[in-house]
Amino acid sequence: MLKDLMMQFETASATYAADHSLERDDDWFVLKLQEEMGELIQIWNRVTGRGRRKGMTDTEMATALADETADVLGHVLLFAHRNGLDLAAAVERKWLFRPQE
Repeated sequence: MLKDLMMQFETASATYAADHSLERDDDWFVLKLQEEMGELIQIWNRVTGRGRRKGMTDTEMATALADETADVLGHVLLFAHRNGLDLAAAVERKWLFRPQE
């Protein structure tokens, strides 16, 4: 399951990059992860009253929080894929459970 999800993100990212003439070099993967973390923190600040709402409703903020969290998840999986990391083994080692493959 984790590998399948990783490959779905890889396919979507590669397609997006090709459509927009983006080069996904080694640095791109970690920099995009950092960018997405910044966007997650920005919406978190709004949700928790530390940032301006910019006219967003509670529903819009909840949706944006979910969307940015999905982006972070996707870019973590892309980074792991690019670097040949075995996330299932790392989860088992660090979190003490085996994710479904």
